Amino acid sequence: MKKIYFYFFIVFIFLASPIYSTETQPVVHVIKINGVINPASAEFVSRSIQKARDKNANLLIIELDTPGGLDTSMRSIVKDISASPIPIVVYVSPSGARAASAGVFITLSAHVAVMAPGTNMGAAHPVAVGEKMDKTVAEKAVNDASAYIKSIAESHGRNAEWAEKAVRKSESITEKEALKLKVIDLIAEDMNSLLKAIDKRVVKTAFGEKTLETKNAKLIYEEKGVRHKILDFISDPNVAYMLMLIGFYGIFFELTNPGSIFPGVIGVISLILAFYSFQTLPVNYAGLLLILAGLVLFLLEIKIVSYGLLTVGGIASIILGSMMLFDSAEPFMRLSLSIIIPSALVSAVFFIITFRLAYKAYKSKPVMGIEAMIGELGIAKEPIDNNSGKVYINGEIWNARSDTPIDVNSEVVVESVKGLLLKVRRA
Repeated sequence: MKKIYFYFFIVFIFLASPIYSTETQPVVHVIKINGVINPASAEFVSRSIQKARDKNANLLIIELDTPGGLDTSMRSIVKDISASPIPIVVYVSPSGARAASAGVFITLSAHVAVMAPGTNMGAAHPVAVGEKMDKTVAEKAVNDASAYIKSIAESHGRNAEWAEKAVRKSESITEKEALKLKVIDLIAEDMNSLLKAIDKRVVKTAFGEKTLETKNAKLIYEEKGVRHKILDFISDPNVAYMLMLIGFYGIFFELTNPGSIFPGVIGVISLILAFYSFQTLPVNYAGLLLILAGLVLFLLEIKIVSYGLLTVGGIASIILGSMMLFDSAEPFMRLSLSIIIPSALVSAVFFIITFRLAYKAYKSKPVMGIEAMIGELGIAKEPIDNNSGKVYINGEIWNARSDTPIDVNSEVVVESVKGLLLKVRRA
């Protein structure tokens, strides 16, 4: 009995020793936002925050490299960061990366703002998306963005004066200037340096103050899922444009060749994806109408003798419409000429050739069935009058009639077919 108590005592000592400490290793989730800020990016950030919360992560780090993006998507990300129960670090990285336009708002909204050496941020002046802004509307947009970015900077104790200049004067600064002006909290060469620098740092979240535990933290990199990658891909203006053209090609080919099925299916899917993309892009509907007008001109070229003028007009209409399709001052929101010009030429060739073939098939003489008899040559096997007669055509004897009498062995031409009776005339 004494031995049993002795063993229990030994087990108790071992369980109470530091070797069996229940202290867990800190967990830090890391995501990367590399490219335009769009609805796909906003949804990815939102889901990543929720996932980090569900997994009881100590911290979420957003590695950011963006030229900017949509105002609505940026505001959605800022709201998610501000309402996050776990601390969030925005790390402008790697060297050569930038946090421009919408990226400035996102960086300033972080609980800890960090930049890597050789990075920059700024140029947050709002631009028109999808329509031209007059002086009054533009001034309102600038004032709204200025007030918004000042409130973000002030709530995190950052330089609100410079933040306002980034909006009103499109100012940009390097990482060293940002640290000196107290726009960011620190500069970190890599992820390990970042984790060491922010360990034991106290930050204020929507749920109160939190102390960051990042020493020897376990990093978990969260990648974009297939859905987010696809949405991000088709949100590119050049991809959306190509999807639109493929949609037009597919549906047109299906209409001119009923029963093909495959082109129609591809066309419908492509158009749906293109219209989804248009919801996330600054679409100018005047440009879209010009593209449709160009396609109509290609079709008219088949029936109207214009000596190529309609084709030239169609090409010009598509090029002008494509250049106007995405109306934005930001280069990443516009179509590339290397995409527009080849697409216009290919569209012209495709629609002209396809419609010409379809029109030729429509006008060509049937080769099968009763309709194929019309215009066939035959020989009268007996006298033919308005009531009766017989002809020999294509190896067959047919009953026939004619408005004018026809002698035996005369060559005849079929004018019409009614049941099994042919109406013929002398050839």
